[in-house]
Amino acid sequence: MKIIAVIPAYNEGKRVGNVVMDAKKYVDTVIVVDDGSTDDTKKYAEKAGAIVLSHIENCGAGAATMTGIDAARELGAQIIVTLDADEQHSSDDIPALLEPIKANKADIVFANRFGQRNSIPFIRRLFNGLGNFITFAATGKWIKDSQCGFKVFGPKAVKQVDLRMSGYEFCTEIVRECAQHHWRTAEIPAKVLYSEYTLAKGQSFANGIRTALKILLRSFLR
Repeated sequence: MKIIAVIPAYNEGKRVGNVVMDAKKYVDTVIVVDDGSTDDTKKYAEKAGAIVLSHIENCGAGAATMTGIDAARELGAQIIVTLDADEQHSSDDIPALLEPIKANKADIVFANRFGQRNSIPFIRRLFNGLGNFITFAATGKWIKDSQCGFKVFGPKAVKQVDLRMSGYEFCTEIVRECAQHHWRTAEIPAKVLYSEYTLAKGQSFANGIRTALKILLRSFLR
């Protein structure tokens, strides 16, 4: 089956090249969606061997992910791997996440950063825990690490996924898609590689509250 990685990226010129090269070891093609970056993200993604699509302005992680998924479908992807551009995820975990899809035991696989002995700061554990509870309230489905951007979509999910939320709330929308389409889910422990940079770029409390309100409002409107 054709496997394509989709990497949304915003001002990740210093890191995206390494992410692309690592992902290429396990997938057929890498698509980077340059989400209105003002640095050299596009240059280094292309140099590393990715197909690069560019948004004229910053549209958000959800919008960039959906742009990449649409492009991957056009290229005939049967499996899509999504991961962040900031080197937070280890591409060496891709084979383990692919396994339930290849064995036809799941339609979507979620990486679980809390399933290993990762060094995760308390505030990150708190925000992710709140995200899990909000996601459960909005979807009725419990995922242990619902807010992680590292996922694998199998053939059924690749065909059906349709994200409409442009910001970080798209992670909750994916879980809602699982419930709506009755996708079989699997969760695989994965490494997380936090740095001062990745910790600093996380959501603030105020942004987290805004994201939560968007999620809950959209859950009632859809």
